[in-house]
Amino acid sequence: MSLKQEVLTILERNKGDNISGEDLARQLDVSRAAIWRAIKELQSEGHEISAATRVGYTLSESSDILSAEGIRLYLNSISADSIRCYPSLSSTNRVAKQFALDGAPHGTVVLAGEQTDGRGRNGRSFFSPPGTGIYMSIVLRPDLSSANAILCTTATAVAVCRAIERVRGGQCGIKWVNDIYVDGHKVCGILTEGISGFESGHIESLVVGIGVNYCTPREAFPPDLATIAGSLFEGEVPQGVSRNRLVAEIINEMMDISKQLSGRSFLQEYRARSVVIGKPVQVIQGNETYKAVAEEIDDNGALWVKNEQGETKVLNSGEITLRPVEGSTWANPTV
Repeated sequence: MSLKQEVLTILERNKGDNISGEDLARQLDVSRAAIWRAIKELQSEGHEISAATRVGYTLSESSDILSAEGIRLYLNSISADSIRCYPSLSSTNRVAKQFALDGAPHGTVVLAGEQTDGRGRNGRSFFSPPGTGIYMSIVLRPDLSSANAILCTTATAVAVCRAIERVRGGQCGIKWVNDIYVDGHKVCGILTEGISGFESGHIESLVVGIGVNYCTPREAFPPDLATIAGSLFEGEVPQGVSRNRLVAEIINEMMDISKQLSGRSFLQEYRARSVVIGKPVQVIQGNETYKAVAEEIDDNGALWVKNEQGETKVLNSGEITLRPVEGSTWANPTV
């Protein structure tokens, strides 16, 4: 760990409190000049650190730069050495996939302050502005067949809901298969990509991308998202709440739930959080689009729907949109 990282670890642990340069130098066995240089470098990266004579250095409570040092404070088990934070990336999934191919271990996390080419499902882009969102990808190495890869997406949705509720409060809903909703707006999307063994048919690794609108102002969303997307925090973020904490809680939940994939115990909670069961939907599968009613989610995470001809179909892929009930003003997620 570099001196800069060691200084940030101490400042994060004492966020909001004053720490003298002398104390930092003594703890880290370096000169006060070296501490000053590390502080200047951290300030240049955006960390809100104040400095005052005879007072010392203070990391502001409102400082919210994503960092392994800040995340590590809230982790249950994973080492911060497995977390790679970047100010900007084209796509965290793209970078994490390369790490996976290079042998990165289970639980490796890639984070970015922004994405310049964020990816959603079916080739769509994912709106990833700087400083207001969480864009992360986790490398998993589960014991799953390729046919059951959808279970990882459903498990991730449950894990993210739990983490959001622990940090923010309130209640999260899930739109099959990968969108998280709060107060009627989409606040998170999930993109799971796999690397499979051709002969074995088993998944060698999965990269799970998670994009969260943390405090993105409503007016910042593009016109096509303005009525659909929302953020966890509209306006000022409460004191003591940070993106680093939410990232850590997501990692904690993911490391726990990834052990349960074969047992499928999370599916009961996934069903309970569903915002689509019993609702009219429009199904999009390749070039085919049709109206149906969502009936149930089975033990493989697939969605069972009944079309207008009364035929039951099982969806392991594709996407759905919710349709308003005719003659009502019922408002629901639409993507």
